[in-house]
Amino acid sequence: MATPNFRPKTTLEQWRILQAVVDYGGYARAAEALNKSQSSMNHAVAKLQQSLGVKLLKVVGRKAELTATGEVMLRRSRQLTVLVTELEQLALNLKQGWEPEIKLAVEMAFDRKQLLPVLREFQLHSRGSRLIIEDTVLTGSVEAIVEQTADIVITHQLPRGIVGEPLSNYQMHLVVAASHPLAQLPQPVSPDQLSQYLQIVIRDTARKPVEAEGWLKAEQRWTVNNFTEALHLVEAGIGFCWLPPFVTSTADELVELTLAGSSRREGGMYLVLPKDEKTGPCARLLYDMLVSELTNMSASSIRT
Repeated sequence: MATPNFRPKTTLEQWRILQAVVDYGGYARAAEALNKSQSSMNHAVAKLQQSLGVKLLKVVGRKAELTATGEVMLRRSRQLTVLVTELEQLALNLKQGWEPEIKLAVEMAFDRKQLLPVLREFQLHSRGSRLIIEDTVLTGSVEAIVEQTADIVITHQLPRGIVGEPLSNYQMHLVVAASHPLAQLPQPVSPDQLSQYLQIVIRDTARKPVEAEGWLKAEQRWTVNNFTEALHLVEAGIGFCWLPPFVTSTADELVELTLAGSSRREGGMYLVLPKDEKTGPCARLLYDMLVSELTNMSASSIRT
């Protein structure tokens, strides 16, 4: 970190001129490209070297070439000029109402791999805005919508009066380790049989959670923060849990239980703009990209 009294000896323009001399292979072509006189280019590079006290260029025949020191300094200078360009672009974006940060809240039961193509493309158009991706569970998703703490929400629950764009369905399977006593019982198992064993549940992310979903009658319950922790406990034979197929697909020696009257939990996912017309342009861009990709994916899965 620079000290408060630090004063740069060089200018950004000098570094840009050095870059141009190297990129265009000499002072003459660089001067023509930048619409400057060759003498001013020579003077700028000479001043840069004098200020730094190091040799950046050497003349070989009629061509200026970088010294070993010059190669290092040029590489770092490119990072500097890119950073300044991005900084100025960010200022322009903010002036135009472009958000410096947006939040995407995603229900944990949604397979994140579906987001990757969109996020890869969005990164190219985000103009430096930061993206926060937040896991939500159960009423935590509803809370993010009602309290507008996120710009975009992917949820399986729609609060009253809120509309959402339908996405692909989700599924939750009831699973235990093959070594677990429940796996040895005749199927389907009854709710009474299930209630005698430890259930692993995922913590509701709401500040005031409402336990209104899922099978929660087990006397013994352990609560974890995510599916990965839950899967580890299930694989160890410690308890049973409702988990989505994208989590269990790579797990070894798991058994899917059949519960009398409810062997699986499933439903639709929705894409929601909690702030509606107050949504900023960056969040709106990501939303439109998600709609285009994920609704097409949903339609494709229905056709097949």
